[in-house]
Amino acid sequence: MTRDTTRRAVLASVLAAGTAGLAASDAADLLDSFGPLSGEAWDAADRSLPETVESPHGPATVARDEFGVPQVEADAEPAAYFAVGYCQAFDRLFAMDLQRRAMRGRLSEVVGEATLDSDEFNVAMGFADAAEATWEVVAETRAGPLVEAFADGVNAAMEDLPLPLEFELIGYEPEPWTPVDSMLMEKQISWTLTGSFSELRRALVADRLGAERAETLFPTRYDHEYPILDGTETRLSEATATESSRAVNQRRSASADPVDPALTDWLSGFESPTGVGSNSWVVSGEHTESGTPILAYDPHLSLQAPPLWYEQSVETPERSVRGATFSGVPFVIAGANDRGAWSFTNLGADVLDCYRYDIDDAGDRYRYDGEWREFEVDRRETIPVAGGEDRELRVRRTVHGPLIEREGRTVGVAWTGHTATRTTTAIEAYGRSEGIDDLLEATRDFDLPTQNLVYADADSRTLYYATGRLPIRRTDGEVVDGDRIFDGSAGEGEWSGFEPFGESSWEGFVPFEEKPHAIDPEVLSTANQRPIDDPTHYVGVDYAAPYRGERIAERLDDRIHGGTPTDPDFHRALQSDVRDGRAAELVPELVAAVRDRPDPAASLVDAADALDEWDYRMRRDSRAALIFARYLPHFRERVFGPLFSDADLGESYYPSDWTLARLPDDDPLFDGRPRGALAVAALQDALDEIAEAGWETYGDYNTTRAMNHPLGGEAPFLNYEELPADGSPATVKNYRVESAVGSSWRMVVRPGTDATAVLPGGNSGDYFSEHYDDQLRRWLDNDQRPMPLGAGGEPAVRFEPTEESE
Repeated sequence: MTRDTTRRAVLASVLAAGTAGLAASDAADLLDSFGPLSGEAWDAADRSLPETVESPHGPATVARDEFGVPQVEADAEPAAYFAVGYCQAFDRLFAMDLQRRAMRGRLSEVVGEATLDSDEFNVAMGFADAAEATWEVVAETRAGPLVEAFADGVNAAMEDLPLPLEFELIGYEPEPWTPVDSMLMEKQISWTLTGSFSELRRALVADRLGAERAETLFPTRYDHEYPILDGTETRLSEATATESSRAVNQRRSASADPVDPALTDWLSGFESPTGVGSNSWVVSGEHTESGTPILAYDPHLSLQAPPLWYEQSVETPERSVRGATFSGVPFVIAGANDRGAWSFTNLGADVLDCYRYDIDDAGDRYRYDGEWREFEVDRRETIPVAGGEDRELRVRRTVHGPLIEREGRTVGVAWTGHTATRTTTAIEAYGRSEGIDDLLEATRDFDLPTQNLVYADADSRTLYYATGRLPIRRTDGEVVDGDRIFDGSAGEGEWSGFEPFGESSWEGFVPFEEKPHAIDPEVLSTANQRPIDDPTHYVGVDYAAPYRGERIAERLDDRIHGGTPTDPDFHRALQSDVRDGRAAELVPELVAAVRDRPDPAASLVDAADALDEWDYRMRRDSRAALIFARYLPHFRERVFGPLFSDADLGESYYPSDWTLARLPDDDPLFDGRPRGALAVAALQDALDEIAEAGWETYGDYNTTRAMNHPLGGEAPFLNYEELPADGSPATVKNYRVESAVGSSWRMVVRPGTDATAVLPGGNSGDYFSEHYDDQLRRWLDNDQRPMPLGAGGEPAVRFEPTEESE
């Protein structure tokens, strides 16, 4: 039976079974929450690309490779991007519409009250207004007409083709796509990578636990020797260094009074998903078998069906580019052209500040610069709610940005994404770049999100650069760091030249030449650790523990200093590395604690023996990996639980595993509760949990069950198959079953020559397509397939010019 026949049978059974059948599949609420399934759902089963499509932008052809990747070829760029828009809409229209609805605060309009919190936050934050401001700038650039052509292609596909199944399940039709919607996707990506209210949580922890205890449990700097740079690449003036020293001296001088805890917790629910990060590295041609640099990349983002990333290829006289983008974004974001390859990992920069204000009793004015003034924006917006009462929201903004209110509590927010940004123009230019100079010039426009750009080209040049605007905060003329809550009424921590919902200058931001960077590094790797030990300018404090960064750097160092050149197979194998550095730190003490007990239970001895013989690799067929994976959360709970419970702080506030591994035996947390005894008790907790669940190996627990479709709870047949997986939050091959985050795209590129890649699922979001999940098992095994440059194969679709375009 073919996959297509099987999927039609699944839908047929749902249609025939009605409510009873849905209840049997744990989706009894489908008919209450969504539009009724009808015979029209069969239209979605017959979606296919037509042989010819009329295009107002001129001729183009689209071939699709064996994995459904569109290979677009055209003589004119607008014609190419009309075809790109058409293909993305065919493959990912529901994902595109869902994302823009979320960012506009219009999910409740089709879903109901369940998404009201999300809609209120997104409307209050004004993401749509920021996208409007961005489009006003981008429209006047070279990228503008291409974004417009892309939108035309999306809308043509909506008119020509049956809608995907999800629209029938919910019971609505999407509105036309606009260029602003594509800018909104840029804001969505940027928020996912940089949206953080960590200063609110830090202030709350310091208030509840005391500043000294908070500093111990939540250090602003992890003590390790694996920064991205060694600190010698960027030379700065003495004047700039003096300014930076003021920031260091000011670091802990500001008040740490917390914002209302309920507001803090509510806002924390809209931050980046736990574990968002990435790996990337580059090795120069001096250390490769071919003499050509090699770049490897795997971004760690949310895992779902369909994947976040969408693969495409575009061939025109101006560009030959292939790689991954996000649905709704016209241009390849991470990939390669015929001259170079580029990738991005999260810098961990602090680009969001929070402010308190004095607000009058009526809530109509706030105090600023010594006087009462009206809000820059004060309006009412209505959030439509399907099946319920519409919600009215008051939207207010200060000179710094949005004022977020929750049950009478307020906090002001300044975020670099609230201004007009030019990242779209930078990404478009990357696809046309012919070398490092072009790439650097384009990167000047890459103002959001803040990322670690890693690049290599066919001329054997390599590059690392921190992208994005890095704010310089000043209070009373003095530079201060941003890891605190500022008094907005007193003008603390302001960014000169920042215009929320307008166009900002670079006056209040770190100059491009002074951001962390390295030109032509021989070997360089990033894994979200701090970029440099002694930054001249404040960058941030929220960096990843160095487990992944240390492992990558050590394996690269061992290979290169061992005298063996690297090749693509080595780099793909490194992407598949599953050694967990946390286990290497925590397992020996656990084994010793079990063996130090006078008469341990046989089950504890067996577990300790298995752990003692283990190589610390989180493989799906390993029982020791399973034991460690379930031991660690129980150990966290036993160590941190009592203190944080007494402080009314949940587990989301617990310190990192890096901190847990380094707490000394005489830490107050272990007062009267020896560390070894807590470890043994946690191991027993884990063994009890494993026995009750019936798990035998790590792959029984660590499965793809987290990689669900947004409607998978109501329509489970849309979810991917549940399969065992390798990896953990601390391994290079990254997978976090608890938070559905992990390697969301993998690629290995030799610039100007060959490249390979794989997606966690498939390139199509159409449930009936053979490409819905045809890469899932390949992704689990990191079995990458070729990602060639240039058009290939027989055209599947021809875009014919209309009379107006001729």
